[in-house]
Amino acid sequence: MTDTVKSPTPVDFWFDPLCAWTWMTSRWLLEAARSRDLDIRWHVMSLAILNEDRLEQIPEQFHELVGPKGLRPVRVIVAAQQEHDADAIARLYTELGTRFHKEGEGPSPTLEAIESALTAAGLPADLIRHADVDTYDAEVRASHERSQAAVGEESGSPVVAVPGAAGERRAFNGPVVTPIPRGEEAARLWDALLLAASVPAFAELKRARSGGPVFE
Repeated sequence: MTDTVKSPTPVDFWFDPLCAWTWMTSRWLLEAARSRDLDIRWHVMSLAILNEDRLEQIPEQFHELVGPKGLRPVRVIVAAQQEHDADAIARLYTELGTRFHKEGEGPSPTLEAIESALTAAGLPADLIRHADVDTYDAEVRASHERSQAAVGEESGSPVVAVPGAAGERRAFNGPVVTPIPRGEEAARLWDALLLAASVPAFAELKRARSGGPVFE
């Protein structure tokens, strides 16, 4: 009798680092990976690109998120990914999210916060030079478009793609969580997501949020 080695479950996670709700989802996914064998593949998407033709419809307090400054973090992340190791995207997202959300520096993507995150992630601080130029905009847009194609319609951040029925990939916007599920609760939510993805008829499930994200 031959033992079968089970491969990790592949998970594609598209994120805009400026979205606080996305940060919560990403930390839940890492928590679930502590007890479930997951191969998390990180990709950028962009709320600035998603909303570039409808700025007048966005509340004023979110203009920085969907204006030119909103591209800064994803540009630098893709630059790190292109010019350094494949793990750079995950490390840099953790450091950016810690500053933008957990440490309360706010959603405004300042150059100082991005440069500090680069240093903490063990990356060259001079990658900040890509923040306000379009060097890798083609790659940013291509990654964003893949997130939208995965869901099948316009979708905000995050997008999570997991194995579905008959080996097909199923992608969803979300899940939205607060506070971050921990331990067995995080694992059960992951199992529920896989179960939903295994049902071809399943498309959407939603309820009202009970306040803003709670950062632990």
